[in-house]
Amino acid sequence: MDICLITIDNNSNKSLQPKTAIGMLWLQTHFENDQWEALSNSTVIISEKNSKLLIEDAMNAGLDIQCFSDISMLDVFPKNN
Repeated sequence: MDICLITIDNNSNKSLQPKTAIGMLWLQTHFENDQWEALSNSTVIISEKNSKLLIEDAMNAGLDIQCFSDISMLDVFPKNN
């Protein structure tokens, strides 16, 4: 997986997380230079509309994109109590 998008709220906003060097390089071509640090720290949040455009563009470029919701992530990786 090159880029991971995780739904973080009820408005379907997504946390954008590059997972490979290729994913990061591709994202750098789509974001301003001053946003690269936030990209590398996985702190960029994008809207549902923009995430759909990003997914389509990235898949057309041959990147592997995965989408999750924070709820499904908890189901897959339950917290240890």
